Amino acid sequence: MTPRRDFIMGAACLAGAGAAFGLRPRRRLSLLGPRKMEDIVPFAFGAWAGHNVSDLVAPKEEGDLASRLYGERLERIYVNASTGAEVMMLMAYGDTQSSELQLHRPEICYPAFGYEIKQNEPAHLRLSAVAMLPVRRLVAEASGQRENIVYWTRLGEFLPTTGREQQLDRLKTALGGYVADGVLARFSVIDNDADEAYQLLAPFIVDLIQAVRPNQRSPLIGTRLAHLLPA
Repeated sequence: MTPRRDFIMGAACLAGAGAAFGLRPRRRLSLLGPRKMEDIVPFAFGAWAGHNVSDLVAPKEEGDLASRLYGERLERIYVNASTGAEVMMLMAYGDTQSSELQLHRPEICYPAFGYEIKQNEPAHLRLSAVAMLPVRRLVAEASGQRENIVYWTRLGEFLPTTGREQQLDRLKTALGGYVADGVLARFSVIDNDADEAYQLLAPFIVDLIQAVRPNQRSPLIGTRLAHLLPA
């Protein structure tokens, strides 16, 4: 006869397996859909014109992992025709954000390239009178050169500002039965004055988002914020 304790443990194991199966994400949540990031993010707007580059600081993965983690990556430098100012942009898109595949945050990537993080703080970027985008401001230094960075991450409909938030938001999405897509949007300028750099980056980012077609903004900033912006 099977001991009572073994029966209870077996039942608990079966219940746990059933719960794990029930919580396994089965549906996709993709705000990008069949579109391409390259087609959404404008090459030119206002006085700014961009061109593609391939030498920005970026996560480096090997082989199949790279193709699975980042389905698309945009690397551009935008130049202002009036002032000559330059803004570097990296956008990395992944259609699957899971425990194995997650966007790499710049405060992790830059030190891997020999940079020291001098500043790392959360901030909010005002997109309109009623829309505030949660971002992070970094200052990374290497060989006496300072790169001032503003970035955000979107995971499904969430906009996590820390690695912990990113993990929790991924878990919330999974518990809802979804595997979500995600975007890392990073903008930076070389300048020894962090405040001066931010005064350039903030309006640049706002103007870039405003230049995106209203029905194509959600892959960048999520549905709620996209709906709060004027058409």
